[in-house]
Amino acid sequence: MSQAPWVNHFGLIRTPFTKNIAANQLFSRDGHAEAVARISFCVQESALGVITGDVGAGKTVAVRAAVAQLDPTRHHIIYIPNPAFGTRGLYVTIVSALGAHPRFHKAEVMAQAASLLAAETAERHRRPVIIIDEAHLLSPQQLEELRLLTNADMDSTSPFAGILVGQPTLARQLRMGSFAALDQRIATRYQLKPMDLADTAGFLRHRLALAGRDEPLFADDAISRIHRVANGLPRQINNAATAALIAAATTGAQLVDDTAARKAAAELTRD
Repeated sequence: MSQAPWVNHFGLIRTPFTKNIAANQLFSRDGHAEAVARISFCVQESALGVITGDVGAGKTVAVRAAVAQLDPTRHHIIYIPNPAFGTRGLYVTIVSALGAHPRFHKAEVMAQAASLLAAETAERHRRPVIIIDEAHLLSPQQLEELRLLTNADMDSTSPFAGILVGQPTLARQLRMGSFAALDQRIATRYQLKPMDLADTAGFLRHRLALAGRDEPLFADDAISRIHRVANGLPRQINNAATAALIAAATTGAQLVDDTAARKAAAELTRD
């Protein structure tokens, strides 16, 4: 597969700053490792957990890393990337993911979902893990339905592990009194913060190494500018670093200096 000219210019074997990366090659920092540990705890205990963070902070990346550690013969992952459907849609998604045809009436599909979740553990000896991304989009009614799903054996156990992943507004919403019953069921919650400057530098080195470059490529002042314009958010760091590489290659430079980083910053902050 042919590479972009700027990739070849720097002697890279592939584009370094892309989201298309294997889970075992993800950059691990303290915040990332903490999020993965919280998710793993929830799975082990069949508990509810909440992971929040700004857009592009790496929440879904942490989920990918945690899921990659699970034994697929002992866990059934039900990943919901966007819960923008009605309350019935939550049950329909679960039933479909568990291999059944959803019943039509809400009361019936609700009972069907609960039965299938219980059977997954009792009969197939696999723990269901429901991961809801963009969970800040869940309606109050959906949050209540989720709470009802957690009831099992007179509220002594949960039939699944649940991970709610969303923006910081999710944590504030759950703290509202109307959601007290669900909030009390949350075993752990964690807010994933942006990277600091040292993390950003390590992230850039890590991605470049995966792309075949062990020697330094970004000057210190360029790293600092990329960190600032990206606000320490991994997704934005990827975008800024790529733009800086292209800017440097366009001028024939062999290193990314602050001039190239400034061009990248201007491009990303342009209205």
